[in-house]
Amino acid sequence: MSNESLKELLVDEIKDLYNAENQLIKALPKMAKAAKNEELKAAFQEHLEQTKEHATRLEKVFELLEETAKGKVCPAMKGLIEEGAEGIEERDASAVRDAQLIGSAQRIEHYEIAAYGTVRTLAETLGEDEVAELLEETLDEEGETDKKLTSIAESVNEEALEEGAEDEEEGEEDEKEKAKAGSKEED
Repeated sequence: MSNESLKELLVDEIKDLYNAENQLIKALPKMAKAAKNEELKAAFQEHLEQTKEHATRLEKVFELLEETAKGKVCPAMKGLIEEGAEGIEERDASAVRDAQLIGSAQRIEHYEIAAYGTVRTLAETLGEDEVAELLEETLDEEGETDKKLTSIAESVNEEALEEGAEDEEEGEEDEKEKAKAGSKEED
């Protein structure tokens, strides 16, 4: 593969990432609104601001590569966001939905970590050191976000477990009440 075609690949991948970041900028406010846990809401809002900075960094990357800043539809991000949206629609506000939101957000982060790692390595191979540094900065932030989500998940998952136990107890009490009512009718 010649340097020119490797550069074309780099630019193509950056266009994909640029679109992915812009899709995420639209999705994060919806995720924040759907979250019940205040720490999770705040994390989504903080990541929204960070994601806007990621898009701005990619614009700088385009500039350094002497390319026009424009995206190419990223079907992977589209699918990840749609999957997360389904969970929001299917569940009422609860710790379980928050756990689902965290899972969706972490799948997005893992996708971005892989994508940014790939483009950073391509930039390094091409000797585009300034581009590689900008991409590494975003890659590091994506990793930090993933760790933060894992930390939040620990408390959210415990809360979801407790909610599930409470729901089970309520269900058992309802069954006992129905059984009592049924036995009184027989008398």
